[in-house]
Amino acid sequence: MTSLDRRSALLLGVLASLGGDALAAQPPSAPAQSTEPVHDMHAAPAAWTRADEIAMLVYPRMTALDLIGPQYMFASLMGARVHLVAKRKELVITDTGVGIMPTATFDDCPKDLTVLFAPGGTDGTLAAMQDPETRAFMADRGQRARYVTSVCTGSLILGAAGLLKGLKATSHWAALASLAEFGAIPTDERVVRDGNRITGAGVTAGLDFGLVMAAELRSPDYAQNLQLLCEYDPHPPYNAGSMRTAPLEVQATMRRMFSAFPERVHKVAQNLKS
Repeated sequence: MTSLDRRSALLLGVLASLGGDALAAQPPSAPAQSTEPVHDMHAAPAAWTRADEIAMLVYPRMTALDLIGPQYMFASLMGARVHLVAKRKELVITDTGVGIMPTATFDDCPKDLTVLFAPGGTDGTLAAMQDPETRAFMADRGQRARYVTSVCTGSLILGAAGLLKGLKATSHWAALASLAEFGAIPTDERVVRDGNRITGAGVTAGLDFGLVMAAELRSPDYAQNLQLLCEYDPHPPYNAGSMRTAPLEVQATMRRMFSAFPERVHKVAQNLKS
């Protein structure tokens, strides 16, 4: 049994214990002959298993957590196939040094997707925005995907591919205003939806985004059981997770650190227009 099968089995167990009438009562089964969890997909409502095709962009120096939080949620959707897509099937080193191995290339990624997703970063994201092959892939799959999505500055990649014109979207606070460079409407919320575009704010917003997508692709009950499965119950030691709550001196430090980023995005946007 693969790790994904085990996760699905665990999820089904949680759903069975918490879902009440959502799961049909099952007769007692014979004692198991294996220590592996029994994964009976027939015990779940049919709507909870769907053959979704989900493509998650992977590129050098991206922020790993932008990808991993949503990937956990997507991989927990019964029946879904999650593709980690890059230009080549070579180890991709993220901005913290964690390596991620793609499972598909731009050429062999499914043409018609349920979800297209872009993670963010800083230098790596600016490079991806300027890469013609990356923009072409995102534009091609994005025009047919059921949902076009991102977390953090991944929304800048969507913008560079022409996928956010005239639409509300969010991003990391340091890049939020820069979305206007690509015709988007910057919206300061944790998760923003405009039509079939669903974008998440910075980094850890990927967990909230992932639960929103689980509810959208399955049901609110499914998403809540998934939330309990991964025990997503944040109690941070500090209340400095947004520009609305962080102490003024912390805000000032971070603004200085990212002061040059909007101008760098502007230069990329101008180059793409020329």
